[in-house]
Amino acid sequence: MSHSRRKFLSIAALTSGAMSLSGNLFAANSLTEEEYDVPSSIRDLKPMVDGIVPISVEERKQRIAKAQDLMSKEKIDAIFLEGTASSFYFTSMRWGQSERTFGVVIPASGSIAYVCPKFEEDRAMELINPVFGDEVRCWEEHESPYALIAGIIKDRGVKHKRIGMEERVRFFIADGVKKAAPGFEIVDATPITAGCRMYKSKAEIALMQKSSDITIEAYKAAFATIRPNMPQSEFSANISSAFRKLGYSGGAMVIVGKYSALPHGSIAPQTIREGDVVLVDGGTSCEGYASDISRTIVVGKPSQRQTDVWNLEKEAQDAAFAAIKIGATCESVDAAARAVIESSGFSKNYKLPGLPHRTGHGIGLEGHEWTNFVKGNMTKIAPGMCFSNEPTISIPGEFGIRLEDCLYIAEDGPHYFSKQSISIEQPFG
Repeated sequence: MSHSRRKFLSIAALTSGAMSLSGNLFAANSLTEEEYDVPSSIRDLKPMVDGIVPISVEERKQRIAKAQDLMSKEKIDAIFLEGTASSFYFTSMRWGQSERTFGVVIPASGSIAYVCPKFEEDRAMELINPVFGDEVRCWEEHESPYALIAGIIKDRGVKHKRIGMEERVRFFIADGVKKAAPGFEIVDATPITAGCRMYKSKAEIALMQKSSDITIEAYKAAFATIRPNMPQSEFSANISSAFRKLGYSGGAMVIVGKYSALPHGSIAPQTIREGDVVLVDGGTSCEGYASDISRTIVVGKPSQRQTDVWNLEKEAQDAAFAAIKIGATCESVDAAARAVIESSGFSKNYKLPGLPHRTGHGIGLEGHEWTNFVKGNMTKIAPGMCFSNEPTISIPGEFGIRLEDCLYIAEDGPHYFSKQSISIEQPFG
């Protein structure tokens, strides 16, 4: 199984967490000074904060139990997580990362425990839900947190002398634990974390649906503001304003004209001109669950060349979706999209002009997570998986077209979270 992935676009840092519901309402009903002159399509938006059901305590308990079962099968005594997405997934705890070690130990059996700087103990106790385990072992500034991690694991029983480190755990921590626990093997915890997080529950899918719905509404309002000679930065700001009016923190990358051939854009300032391709890629999150949607349009009347490439992109996206079958390999989905593009004369094997990257990535608590529609990934598609479908066509020096909609796998196959674009002139279904 291939679990390789890249960090989400820098915009993911902006969109990684929606505000609390109370914060949502405040943001949605309070215009900043800069927002008094926003276009009416954005100003008239209403908060979309109703009907949100957070992940329950019981579901998180089930996640911990599944992780422990997987640890037993993988012969791992415990896994260690820093205060990042996986920590939130299992414990509802968000902490972040600093030079001071904070994290969660989930043992193969027994209750979880936390390692925390001593002066942060009171803050930690505010954030910890004791139902998952309330033991906090604290270290003073001159003491070793790594010895505490090793001690928790030893106290809960050791069978295999193998400690799993979640992929976001930094080297200095993994190395510190290795030195504090001689004779133990430090191994990759991805089979545990991905083995849980890659398969979404109905509750998770519902939150991702909400996140997607919010993104589409923000896009619709912002796209109505596009005009010739608009600075790229202004359009991007309008998208962010639309998300705020809906009650969320969100945004999107905006790429214009020839720069749209660069899948992740350019630092060059851009101005939207008549006849330009405009590619938008971004989203928000709801209770931590991300959306990721791309739309590509032309300002004014598109040329035949732009229309033909857009239509080919849509055909490739449709081919990828048709290839998504329970039990099929992730590789086969990428191959289906790539075959459409290559059959029209574009380059093969990720070369340009053509499709330069994988057809899609996993999505959930992070904008990009396990696993990917990419060559060589023999992971079998199964219910609960969620992916993007985005077979970009990039033509250097000319333009690029990307249509991106995310989907989930149900027992009866794939379902989109968002309606696909209808045509180059109708970006919203």
